[in-house]
Amino acid sequence: MDYTQVAFSFNDVQEYQKDLLIAELADIGFDTFEDTTTGFDAFIVTAQFNETALNDVLMSFGDELQYTYTINSIEPQNWNEEWEKNFSPLIINEDCYVRATFHEHQPQYQYEIVIDPKMAFGTGHHQTTTMMMLYILETEVKDKVVLDMGAGTGILGILVAKRGAKEIIAIDNDEVCYRSAIENAALNDIPNLISLCGSKEAIPAVDFDLILANINRNILLDQIASYAAVLKNKGTILFSGFYEHPDLEMIKTHCAEFNLTYVDHKKIGDWVAAQFLKKE
Repeated sequence: MDYTQVAFSFNDVQEYQKDLLIAELADIGFDTFEDTTTGFDAFIVTAQFNETALNDVLMSFGDELQYTYTINSIEPQNWNEEWEKNFSPLIINEDCYVRATFHEHQPQYQYEIVIDPKMAFGTGHHQTTTMMMLYILETEVKDKVVLDMGAGTGILGILVAKRGAKEIIAIDNDEVCYRSAIENAALNDIPNLISLCGSKEAIPAVDFDLILANINRNILLDQIASYAAVLKNKGTILFSGFYEHPDLEMIKTHCAEFNLTYVDHKKIGDWVAAQFLKKE
């Protein structure tokens, strides 16, 4: 699958302005953002890229932003070379070691996860994935049935499996991610992770103890009702992929409509992960 990169450079920009622009780009299908020394790069599946929609977003900011941008095609093989050059092992809370296939095994860690990301997102390096993994390490998951939405590489599902989860359903609407989760589960000897390609319509009629959803604010708001419908009473949802302001309050308000009670949240940089509990 090919991706399109839009590389933004700014002369003078406030952090909140970047956040607003990123939120607007997410609304039109951009799903990954990487900071650069002069701004940030935004990525979207090429088949979903609409330059008119991009121009409409940029025009909505008027003269508030001073920027330049370039549009580049990113072929899968080039992307793979790039992440392989820059992928470094990651340690989460001194308990979990995330490495690629070309890194050495480190037996001193309680949980070791081997990830071959290819074009799928989710190596643990992004703040949202890190926070979700921290939550998982703090949460009792033994013998639980888990739903992982927006699974990417399957890294979160693999971690709950290594911590004793009974069954994991991993869902992503990107076929590359769907295949990547299958391959990574095999790399980690995880037989109880089932990868499905789709969105909320792919959620099976199963009673889940724990739901993981690291996506973005707008998709979460759209799918919260679907999550609540399959979450057991006293079950837990862990959300990430959004900002503290204004996203967290929006998600809290929407969750309350479905008896999902806010418990707490974590924050790294501008990104947030939050924990909710389903009331009886």
